Amino acid sequence: MQFGIFSVSDITTDPTTGRTPTENERIKAIVEIAKKAEDIGLDVFAIGEHHNEPFFSSSPTTTLAYIAAQTERLQLSTATTLITTNDPVKIAEDFAMLQHLADGRVDLMLGRGNTGPVYPWFGQDIRQGIPLAIENYHLLHRLWTEDVVDWEGQFRTPLTSFTSTPRPLDGVAPFVWHGSIRSPEIAEQAAYYGDGFFANNIFWPKEHFQRLIAFYRERYEHYGHGKAHQAIVGLGGQFFIRPRSQDAVREFRPYFDNAPVYGHGPSLEDFTSQTPLTVGSPAEFVDKTLSFRESFGDYQRQLFLVDHAGLPLKVVLEQLDLLGEVLPELREGFAQGRPADVPDAPTHGSLVAARRESEKISESEKIEVRS
Repeated sequence: MQFGIFSVSDITTDPTTGRTPTENERIKAIVEIAKKAEDIGLDVFAIGEHHNEPFFSSSPTTTLAYIAAQTERLQLSTATTLITTNDPVKIAEDFAMLQHLADGRVDLMLGRGNTGPVYPWFGQDIRQGIPLAIENYHLLHRLWTEDVVDWEGQFRTPLTSFTSTPRPLDGVAPFVWHGSIRSPEIAEQAAYYGDGFFANNIFWPKEHFQRLIAFYRERYEHYGHGKAHQAIVGLGGQFFIRPRSQDAVREFRPYFDNAPVYGHGPSLEDFTSQTPLTVGSPAEFVDKTLSFRESFGDYQRQLFLVDHAGLPLKVVLEQLDLLGEVLPELREGFAQGRPADVPDAPTHGSLVAARRESEKISESEKIEVRS
């Protein structure tokens, strides 16, 4: 079971001071946050991709490469790589390069993006979001698994005898997660390829994501990648904790009330009762997070949103310290009763080992045929 954090890279005014951080401050802060994640024992750091204000992360691979140079163990990922508006060729090249620089500590999460104006900025139509995601990933998958690709599709110019460089490290592409808030087509796509499915699990009640994940698990088994309970699932989540529950509520309320994504809507109390958001004590946070397993079954990756809504860096780092204190309890809780045949989240090392084992089996079968 992997635990980590992700950032949507928003630049938001702190409602308690009226101060808005500069782009430079937020960019430098995200590096400190990632390094802190490794220091407290987290497994994963992920950052989103946006091309519009008020966000700063327009080039995730650049940011992750810089973080890779300053970390040793942390798995680096994206909270969204826009498969709809990016050229699949550039995704293949950029992430293979990052994979080499980070010695394999890389995977990525693909998403369609939900900002309407971004599509035409990159020559696309948001009404074609699902077809773009399906076609572009088919090409990306081929670019990483085939040395020479001939391609003709609806949304980009043809490719003739094209080789994407650099090739994936050790001949194994970065593991891919497909992220979704509401689209069963994306869950179907993840299941078809045997990839991971990451449910946003931030803004909506659990019943919504239960349906998506159940569908993905069913289709994963249908396509022969394993049993439904062995499908590779990730979940989002968010929290704000203090040693005393009432202090957490008091401190976080102004940030919640003014947050661009959910401010000026439901009350904090209603939102925490209806969604995975925990605002309270460390014990309340642990209890609610462990309940995700009851709702969704055993899963592989849990990422939390921490640096958002204008929270200053000092507070974010304090939140990570508190997360680090309860991390052993979370690991123990999720490990209890976990079936032995439920796989861990794929890593470069495990994927390389699986490939070598497959090659050994193929070679032994060839020898048997000859004899």
